[in-house]
Amino acid sequence: MLNILLKKLIKASAGRSRFVLAVMGLSIALLLILSAVQVEADYDDMLNNKNNQDSIANFLVINKEVTESSNSASTTLSEADIASLKKQPFVQETGLLTPSRFKVSAQSVSNRIPFYTDLFFESVPDEFIDVKSSGWKWDDNSTYIPMIVPNMFLTMYNFGFAASQDLPQLSPELVKSLPIQINIKGPSGTVSYIGKAVGFSDRISSVLVPQPFMDWANKKFGGNQNTQPSRIIIKTKDPGDPVLVNYLKVHGLTTDSDKTRFSKLRKTVDIIVNFSWITGAVMLLFALLIFTLFIQLTIASAREEIVLLITLGAAPRQLQRFLVKQFFPSNIVITAIVLGVIAALQVWLQQILQGQNIYLNPVISVYSIVTAILILLVLWIVNFTTIRKYIRQA
Repeated sequence: MLNILLKKLIKASAGRSRFVLAVMGLSIALLLILSAVQVEADYDDMLNNKNNQDSIANFLVINKEVTESSNSASTTLSEADIASLKKQPFVQETGLLTPSRFKVSAQSVSNRIPFYTDLFFESVPDEFIDVKSSGWKWDDNSTYIPMIVPNMFLTMYNFGFAASQDLPQLSPELVKSLPIQINIKGPSGTVSYIGKAVGFSDRISSVLVPQPFMDWANKKFGGNQNTQPSRIIIKTKDPGDPVLVNYLKVHGLTTDSDKTRFSKLRKTVDIIVNFSWITGAVMLLFALLIFTLFIQLTIASAREEIVLLITLGAAPRQLQRFLVKQFFPSNIVITAIVLGVIAALQVWLQQILQGQNIYLNPVISVYSIVTAILILLVLWIVNFTTIRKYIRQA
C-alpha cells in the first residue's frame, strides 16, 4: 500500500522536462566517455595485434642526419648516442649495422644477362633479418657468399634497366638460382668470389651478408677507416609514436619517413580522445547536477506528503530504498543502451577495417564495460546520498 502511494506522489511531483533533460545529458556524456575509451582500446589493439604487426614498419634503420657541413666522421654514432637510444621506452631491441670497409663490385658470369655495378655490403644480427633460408650461413669452407638483396633492387632492374636495355626481366626465384661474381678490392689487389641471393627483403635497403663473413672480410680486406657504426636498427612497438619521432628530430637522427608517417595520425587520435574525455566529463557533471536537482525538486514537491507518511509510521530508510529504486534503474537502462550503440559501432568499424586487411576485435573492450560500471557506481552514490539528504531534511 505504501509503495502505491509513493508512486502516485512521484508521478505527480516529477517534472518530465527536467527528467528528459537529465537523461539526454547523461546519454551524451556516456557516449562520449565510452567512445573515447573504446577508441583508445581499439588503437592499442590494432597496434599490438599479431595479425596487424608490420614486420617491415616495426623495424627502423636510424642514422644521423646529413647536412652541408657533415663528413663521414660527424655522421657516425658514438657510444653515448647508442646508449641513449637503447634507454628510450619506445625501443624494444637494437642491433648495429656493420658496413664493409672495402670496395665491392658485382657482375654477371654470363653474357646473356650482362650487368656490372659497384655496391657495398652491410651485416646485421640475425634476429633482425626477416628472410629464413638454409643458405644464410658462411664459414671458411663456404663455396659462395650468401646475400639478402632489397626488393627495390630487383624492381629497379626489371622496370628500369632491363626495359631500357632490352634485356629479359628476372623473377626472384630465377635470381636466386644465378651465380653472381663478387669482386672485392683489398690492399693486395682484387679477389673474385661467387655470390648468391638467398632471399629478398624490404626491411633494410642494402645488400646484406652474414656477420661472420663481414667480420672476416673487413679484417682481411679492410683499410684503416673509422670502424665506428653509422647506422643502427631498432625494433619498436609503434613506429608512429610521436615520442619516437620527436626524439629523432631533437637528436639530429633520421629514418625512413614513410615508416613514421602514422605519427600525425596518432596525434590526431590523441586529440580526439582527449576532447571526448573532457567533453564527456563536463556532460557527465552536467547530467549529475540535473539528476540531483530533479530528485531534490521531486522530494521538495512531495515534502508535506512524505512528512505525513513518516508521521504515520513509515521508516525514512524504507522511503530511501523506494526512491532509489524509482530513480536509479533509468541510469542502468541508459548505460545499457549506450553500450549497445558502442557495440554496434564496433562491429561496423571492424567490417570496414577488415576490407583494408586490418584486424580489429568486433567485441567491445573490457575497459569500456569497466568504465560503464564505474560510472554507474558514481551515479548510484549520487542518487543514494541525494535522496538520503533530502529525506532527512523533509
